[in-house]
Amino acid sequence: MSWGTELWDQFDNLEKHTQWGIDILEKYIKFVKERTDIELSYAKQLRNLSKKYQPKKNSKEEEEYKYTACKAFLSTLNEMNDYAGQHEVISENMTSQITVDLMRYVQELKQERKSNFHDGRKAQQHIETCWKQLESSKRRFERDCKEADRAQQYFEKMDADINVTKADVEKARQQAQLRHQMAEDSKADYSSILQRFNQEQWEYYHTHIPNIFQKIQEMEERRIVRIGESMKTYAEVDRQVIPIIGKCLDGIVKAAESIDQKNDSQLVVEAYKSGFEPPGDIEFEDYTQPMKRTVSENSLSSSKEGKPELKFGGKSRGKLWPFIKKNKLSLKLGATPEDFSNLPPEQRRKKLQQKVDDLNKEIQKETDQRDAITKMKDVYLKNPQMGDPASLDHKLAEVTQNIERLRLETQKFEAWLAEVEGRLPARSEQARRQSGMYDGQTHQTVTNCAQDRESPDGSYTEEQSQESELKVLATDFDDEFDDEEPLPAIGTCKALYTFEGQNEGTISVVEGEMLSVIEEDKGDGWTRIRRNEDEEGYVPTSYVEVYLDKNAKGAKTYI
Repeated sequence: MSWGTELWDQFDNLEKHTQWGIDILEKYIKFVKERTDIELSYAKQLRNLSKKYQPKKNSKEEEEYKYTACKAFLSTLNEMNDYAGQHEVISENMTSQITVDLMRYVQELKQERKSNFHDGRKAQQHIETCWKQLESSKRRFERDCKEADRAQQYFEKMDADINVTKADVEKARQQAQLRHQMAEDSKADYSSILQRFNQEQWEYYHTHIPNIFQKIQEMEERRIVRIGESMKTYAEVDRQVIPIIGKCLDGIVKAAESIDQKNDSQLVVEAYKSGFEPPGDIEFEDYTQPMKRTVSENSLSSSKEGKPELKFGGKSRGKLWPFIKKNKLSLKLGATPEDFSNLPPEQRRKKLQQKVDDLNKEIQKETDQRDAITKMKDVYLKNPQMGDPASLDHKLAEVTQNIERLRLETQKFEAWLAEVEGRLPARSEQARRQSGMYDGQTHQTVTNCAQDRESPDGSYTEEQSQESELKVLATDFDDEFDDEEPLPAIGTCKALYTFEGQNEGTISVVEGEMLSVIEEDKGDGWTRIRRNEDEEGYVPTSYVEVYLDKNAKGAKTYI
């Protein structure tokens, strides 16, 4: 089956059909584009939905997510966020693998179609020109034959007329011969053009048109195959994300299965347990003997005029909720006591413990910052060209002051915590370990400070040694800034604090920034890092959190 032989006379219809095929392809491209827009819109709506129900930071709603049911809901929100990401992947893949590819193919197809039909029209114009030449030679031959016949008849008439001179007869004879010769020439020309036309026509219908139509047929078949492949790709793009979507759904199911009603019930107990003992039996008060009638010592009511005002249940109320009046007063004034004395014992203990933990974290952060400044100052002392050590004194004094303030606060809250727990003010094992770590890194602290203080608000002094603070082991930088070839990255690091690298060889970093590590700390308190392949320098090691690549050459593993 070939369009060149079967459809040799359907040039116009083939032109219309191929244009229709291109229109179908463009319609499919439009369909895919609208599908990608729908996927993006759906993904955006899913992300907004997930974000809408995420707990707000530092709010009561965030505290509710300690329950397993709420944690499962939070996991569901996160999985839906990943689910939305897969719809974005569908949109991106359909755009890159179908839409962009087909749009480029349509342009090539239009160009090829235009070229093929241009060749077809050119062949048509050539055969029409040959046909016109044939018709012209045919008419000329016919005209010359008629003229020759008239000239012959005129000669015969003149020759038969006895009144005509011999010269007129000869002239008529010559004219007849001339016309006859012209007819013969027209006949020969007509015959030659006819043969040439027949050859051109044969080649047109058996060679040129079949070849052109064959190219058009192959072009159309490629278009059909291409649209079929695009439809397969359309399905494959969806199929590729099905496993990941399945994992998202499995994550939701796993989160649902992790819900523990017993654990949630225990959390409710921990959240609202007051620590009070249930009330005991109410004593019987006998009022049958007027002379022995007395007011219960445990009653909360009293008479302003000395007359007893009897109220039952006063004893139980007085012993059950001794903190209610203070609590209501504090709420009315809009202020919460610093020692959380408005709360029940158990809740107060939790609040105090949380406060102590938060203060210890702040102390740790300030201590790390002080260590970094101390190391930097020591480097400046050994390498004056890198900076002025005196420029760090003010910052060092400020950080040290903050540490002292935080430690006093910690002691105060630890004392209140010890009071609630019904024991002597003594630090917990965790607090002692943290305190021991601070003391070993910085300076001497007051010995047994928790046992020696007389009140939670008491203060103490500490002996400091500025010289001991500044004694940090360090090595010279040598000539490491002069390396000609860039060193390979051996890991990454995250800036814990902002550092202004104003001296030669240092580099400025912003808190939270991720950078590449090209040289680890050699004991001098400095780590060499790089940013964007062309900017590198040293930062204090204590200012960054290093993640070394175990596979990198020269990398060490830190525990």
